[in-house]
Amino acid sequence: MTHRTHHRAIALLFTVHGAVGGSLYSCLPWLQGHFGLSAGALGLVLLCQPVGAFVAMPTAARVAHRVGERRAAGILIGLWALLLPVPLLVPGPAWLFAAFCLFGMVAGMSDVVMNGHGVTIERGLGRSIISGLHGLWCTGSLLAGGLGILTARLDVDPRLRLLALTAVLLPLALLGARALPADAPRDHAGSAPAPRRFALPSRAVLVIGAVGFCGTFVEGASSSWAGVYLTRVTGAGAALATTGFTLFTLAMALTRLLGDRAVQRFGPVRVVRAGASVAVLGGVLVTAAPGPWPCILGLALIGAGIALNVPLVFSAASRTGVNAGEGVAGVATLTYAASLVSPGVIGWIAGALSYPAAFGLITAFALAMVPLAGRLRPAPGRTAAARTPQDLVAS
Repeated sequence: MTHRTHHRAIALLFTVHGAVGGSLYSCLPWLQGHFGLSAGALGLVLLCQPVGAFVAMPTAARVAHRVGERRAAGILIGLWALLLPVPLLVPGPAWLFAAFCLFGMVAGMSDVVMNGHGVTIERGLGRSIISGLHGLWCTGSLLAGGLGILTARLDVDPRLRLLALTAVLLPLALLGARALPADAPRDHAGSAPAPRRFALPSRAVLVIGAVGFCGTFVEGASSSWAGVYLTRVTGAGAALATTGFTLFTLAMALTRLLGDRAVQRFGPVRVVRAGASVAVLGGVLVTAAPGPWPCILGLALIGAGIALNVPLVFSAASRTGVNAGEGVAGVATLTYAASLVSPGVIGWIAGALSYPAAFGLITAFALAMVPLAGRLRPAPGRTAAARTPQDLVAS
């Protein structure tokens, strides 16, 4: 198969992955009302997904090496699609903790494997594609959110919608995985060594991961609580609350789809700093919004502002060691650590103080990205031959 075919395959997998995540998060207002969850209880439930991911992600590169990278992508993303309706089908609120934990474990491992494939295909093409791939992830989430708006207006049970989506997304995941590059022979002389069984982040990854931690905190907290915030603070209905999440995702998708060109021209440091400033403006607008539409505009600005953070962090981490998957796994562990704490922290602050105070903290994390963006500059010791066009601009 050609590099172009591989690009289409990984693009399909990113889109499917985004559709699964977006479908579940668009159902959170329904989930909260159906099980009678307070803000703090919902925060604890959402905390279980990044806990599962945080535990499982360091093993992902090794598991993929053992079963084969291409096969691992099909198994993990297909399994995630199968798990999509489970949180809404559990018999009681206590089961939500186990459901979200399992959901997070599979989500995190598939995320690592998928991004590892994306970096490998990017190198084969000889040009930047990682931002566009993450844009397609947002596009999948956006399509799922749009379907959520439609079904909310038609009063369709969200459980039926997720079951139908699983029937569509599962075969697409398997189709995309089959068209990925074949695994390299294990005994090939030039092949990279096997990843460690449990890949904790290296010092170089920790430096890069600090940027990703702040960006993921803002992204995860905003996407998780957008619908609830609109419902509880601005009095928006179910359809309008889903619109807020959808426009947040749309802003991220458009920015990421155009992001590769921006990074090539301005470099990762300038791009992340400019985006962080836009996200701060959005956070201020959300906390001060008198009604639903100004709040929705603020959410869109947050989505656009932090859109390129994760793709650039993952791309930088893949160049920190001899194994791209291990570098991605290390920084993904850190970014999911932000997801680990953000839902619970936001829920607790919202319960103890107020929802606007919780979004004030989100804004503070966006502001912290401005000075931290300098850590995306390539290390001085790297040779010119090993540097990408993004690195040359950043330096």
